[in-house]
Amino acid sequence: MLIHLFSIFHPLIGAASSAGDTIAKKGLQSVALGFGAGGGAAGAGAGIGMVFNASIQAKTRQPELRQDIERDQWLGFALTEATFFYGLVGGFIAFFL
Repeated sequence: MLIHLFSIFHPLIGAASSAGDTIAKKGLQSVALGFGAGGGAAGAGAGIGMVFNASIQAKTRQPELRQDIERDQWLGFALTEATFFYGLVGGFIAFFL
């Protein structure tokens, strides 16, 4: 607030504050991209681990349903992996806006 008040009186101070705002905005955009990609990767990793854990347990309990279990396993893997891309796209949107 104080810098904006002084920018009325001195143009160099106003230019310095706008340059600082630009740097801060770029920094926050990078943080948003990192959170989007990192959060998506962590969630996808945990989800994929749970999918394969459940698949292994189901195959050992009912080996005769192996084909059905594997079909559902790969569907679950693909949907879980898609969540990473949603987070990545959200991070890119926050980075470029």
